[in-house]
Amino acid sequence: MKNWQNNDQFIGIVSATGAYVLWGFLPIYWKLVQIVSPQEILAHRIVWSFVFLLVVLLVAGKMKSFVTELRDILAQPSKIIGVVLASVFITVNWFTYIWAVNHDHVVESSLGYYINPLVSVMLGIIVLKEKLSFWQVVSFILAAIGVLYMTVNFGTVPWIALILATSFGVYGLIKKMVHLGAITGITLETMLISPFMLTYLGFVHNSGGGAFGNVTPGITGLLMGAGVITAVPLILFAAGANRLPLTVIGFLQYIAPTLMLVIGVNLYHEPFTRVHLISFSLIWTALTIFSLAKTRIFVEHEPTVFKKIAVKKS
Repeated sequence: MKNWQNNDQFIGIVSATGAYVLWGFLPIYWKLVQIVSPQEILAHRIVWSFVFLLVVLLVAGKMKSFVTELRDILAQPSKIIGVVLASVFITVNWFTYIWAVNHDHVVESSLGYYINPLVSVMLGIIVLKEKLSFWQVVSFILAAIGVLYMTVNFGTVPWIALILATSFGVYGLIKKMVHLGAITGITLETMLISPFMLTYLGFVHNSGGGAFGNVTPGITGLLMGAGVITAVPLILFAAGANRLPLTVIGFLQYIAPTLMLVIGVNLYHEPFTRVHLISFSLIWTALTIFSLAKTRIFVEHEPTVFKKIAVKKS
């Protein structure tokens, strides 16, 4: 029994790590199709993701359960609204990310995914009325100072990072409230958006500006492969999340933005100034505290006054 659990956890760690590594290297993929407009890349990503996910459902023998879940959703207006909203927010997230990478904002994109967990918790507090510990509050303050420091010194708000973090945070919140399986959910979301994307692609091609089939075979193949590179990490993540505690997933999720940061600075030579270092250091410290906030050593060192306030609120 113990060996089975260890093996299951090992599979979970490998799967989740694989998902985050693939997400971390995703900027390289989008750079390879940089000659194509971000909106056309997005359209192909959504359409080919839907096609690939349908194939996965057929091969895995899950098409029947997918249809059953679809009928269940159609019978509940609140779930229909949830799926539609999830589709909108993931589309916004994907477009922002593709645009950012292909306009040399990989470093700022990594910042967005570093602060995403904190945004998700903030949304949980506002919408689901969840409570924060003292150390989680400290982590929020540090992260806010990091973003504010960058804003003041550069004179501009890091909008790309904030849009990425917020759109993905809201998307995650909606998914949590609607309760859909990972593969079923993303299949439904891409299915809803695909007709609009196909209409757009048809318009672009009819006007003579479409890239698909009109550029090199390599670019055409990469546009089709966008579905695979989107769906595979999601499948791996689903396999990992089902086998691992949230604490482990919480630590593994920083693999992706770390890889993005390294790629942005070392491969694409984006600037990483002293301001970036200070801001990122504050956010990294915030994430470390946030990740360890529920551990024994942090709980024991929580101020007594804050504990009393928390007890009164409860």
